[in-house]
Amino acid sequence: MPRLPRLELQGVPLHITQRGTNKGAIFLDDDDRHDFTRLLRRAFREHAIDLHAFVLMDNHFHLLVAPHAVGTLSHAMRWIGQNYVRSFNLRHGRCGTLWQGRFKSCLVQTEQYALTVMRYIELNPLRAAMVIRPEDHRWSSIHTHLARARDPLVTLHPLYLALGRDIGERADAYRAWLNAGTSSDDLQRIRAYVQRERALGDERFQRMVETTLGRPAISRPRGRPTRDVTDDA
Repeated sequence: MPRLPRLELQGVPLHITQRGTNKGAIFLDDDDRHDFTRLLRRAFREHAIDLHAFVLMDNHFHLLVAPHAVGTLSHAMRWIGQNYVRSFNLRHGRCGTLWQGRFKSCLVQTEQYALTVMRYIELNPLRAAMVIRPEDHRWSSIHTHLARARDPLVTLHPLYLALGRDIGERADAYRAWLNAGTSSDDLQRIRAYVQRERALGDERFQRMVETTLGRPAISRPRGRPTRDVTDDA
């Protein structure tokens, strides 16, 4: 049975994530991470895709992206994935697949939810106990949002730009947003929606997605409730 096309709408950002096979590492050193971000930059420039937030963990990554046209994201990610695996295998003397299936994606309603997903992404290293402060993790868009550096890979989201009149005000407001943390409910909801590839937003937004695309947009619980564990996915 052929796979259904991804939920995509013009002008609506997506939260995407991809893991290594059997949860194995996809980044072994900084050379790997440099190579991956180089491929991201090239593919997203060629396919007109804005990257608003990212984090590279050891065995997976998260991106918040906004393609300028429907259908370009899959082409870009396929090219990135194929070229990265080829160079990763060559550098580390291995062969075979690296990814655990195709990447997962979730539509994200811009109002409120985009900033919530950005915070979720950038707090991943802290939740995984990799760092004491989220900005201690080098491979993240957090450094741009806290005005510690300006990564050309990152396009500042309009909601972020609305946080203040200048770079200092925006950085201070975003730090306060980060420090507020992500609630348990938001953690569970973000994880469920990206894993089931639905549309994260309010009911009106979800109804619009379902009406427009003729596909389910709401993530409903399956089976018995599961205990809350840190997945960092």
